[in-house]
Amino acid sequence: MRTSFLTAMSALTVLGASACSEKAADNLENAGSAIGSDVGNTVDRAGDRLDRGLDEAGNAIDEGSGRLGAAMDKASRDAEREAREAKRDVGAAMERAGSDIRND
Repeated sequence: MRTSFLTAMSALTVLGASACSEKAADNLENAGSAIGSDVGNTVDRAGDRLDRGLDEAGNAIDEGSGRLGAAMDKASRDAEREAREAKRDVGAAMERAGSDIRND
């Protein structure tokens, strides 16, 4: 894009140097203004696309973080439940072993 812009500006410079009338100078000014507007609009659109892309990436990260947090919470609850169940199982096994020892 920079090369085409520089080429266009060079052409405008040549035209400006050879402009003999006020009308030619006005045409040259209008052409330069149009080129500047086109470049500005292109840069604005590229900036908007980049901004939207970054917003989408941020939203995806937020969503992924939320899912990860929920999964970690569930895993923590599951681990706590398993630990309580294991504690009860060990306690029950010790009671049975104590009963077996008394009965022998």
